[in-house]
Amino acid sequence: MRHENSVLRRQLKVPVRYKWADRFWLSALSSLIPRLRWADVFPVTPGTLLARHRKLIAMKWDYSARRSRKGRPPTAAALRKLVLRLAGENPRWGHRRIQGELARLGHPIAPSTIWGILNAAGIAPAPRRSGPSWREFLTAQAQGIIAADFFHVDTMLGKRLYAMAFLEHGKITPRKYAHAIY
Repeated sequence: MRHENSVLRRQLKVPVRYKWADRFWLSALSSLIPRLRWADVFPVTPGTLLARHRKLIAMKWDYSARRSRKGRPPTAAALRKLVLRLAGENPRWGHRRIQGELARLGHPIAPSTIWGILNAAGIAPAPRRSGPSWREFLTAQAQGIIAADFFHVDTMLGKRLYAMAFLEHGKITPRKYAHAIY
């Protein structure tokens, strides 16, 4: 009560405005008095006192200063450019090989960061970066590819016949088609 009176004396002519220290003392004193008597003792309502206590606790456990930084710091533009240059000049190198070369040059960077840089630039992983696609490879090799299949057929009399078929994957020309029929 003495603290409450000192607050009121400080502010005689204006409405009562509590500072954080005053609110702290009121919250501390509230734990000594039963809740049913709060309305008789304190100049504020119990709801106000509880709201101030919640704010005080929320401020104590607030980690917004730590959250101001979001994620890792960005990679330097010069390092990004170097990663893209190494990937362009060495198409068979993967992100781990590029990371090793950069480490030897004195640039410590994680392989996952290099992978992210290459992925953002639209550069595929090392084995797929150069050379034909699967479709292009099959089209180029179709003349030399022969598929074989072994199967059986059961006749009406219960006899089983075995057959082996070969299929050439090249383009079918009329001459090849006529040869396949005979």
